[in-house]
Amino acid sequence: MDDPTPPDPHPTPSAGPGRRRARPEPGGGTEAQAKDVCLRLLTDRARSRAELATKLEQKGYTAEVAERTLDRLAAVGLIDDADFAQQWVRSRHLYAGKGKRAIALELRRKGIGQQDAAEALDQIDGDDERARAVDLVRKKLRTQPPLPTEGDRREIAAERDKLVRRLVGMLARRGYSQGMAFDVVRGALADVGSDADGLADD
Repeated sequence: MDDPTPPDPHPTPSAGPGRRRARPEPGGGTEAQAKDVCLRLLTDRARSRAELATKLEQKGYTAEVAERTLDRLAAVGLIDDADFAQQWVRSRHLYAGKGKRAIALELRRKGIGQQDAAEALDQIDGDDERARAVDLVRKKLRTQPPLPTEGDRREIAAERDKLVRRLVGMLARRGYSQGMAFDVVRGALADVGSDADGLADD
């Protein structure tokens, strides 16, 4: 009696009724998968539509899938650039101490439209911006060693000027205008008894 044929160790599955091979989506994934990506990102923090579009593009989703997904999320209020801009301005001004110019640049980088950005930035008026700058300078001064009051006058002036430049630079990096920065620093140093009247604004 002939030996039976040994079984194939790597059988090919039969394509019987009801069995369909999963086909990968060309150029990325499905709308459902794209939606899951967006929801995970939104759980972390609020994001602009442009931010989500960039993330989907980086993950290989087609422009059509991304657009339909973002439209659906916007329709149910999960994406709202105007609301995002309002939240971003409040947070960055209050907690990060950013001035209007720096925040405006951040909003542009996040793809926020000009109208939504302008309306959000209107939350910060000149008095608010100045008050926040004063807080930043006073906080910084509390960590600085006191300026010398005795000795060579040129050395005293040089130390004072060095401190002023450091404080003005700190405000400038946060988006405050140079004029406001010098004015705030002069006032803060006057409050602690340091002469800053001779400083120029330019």
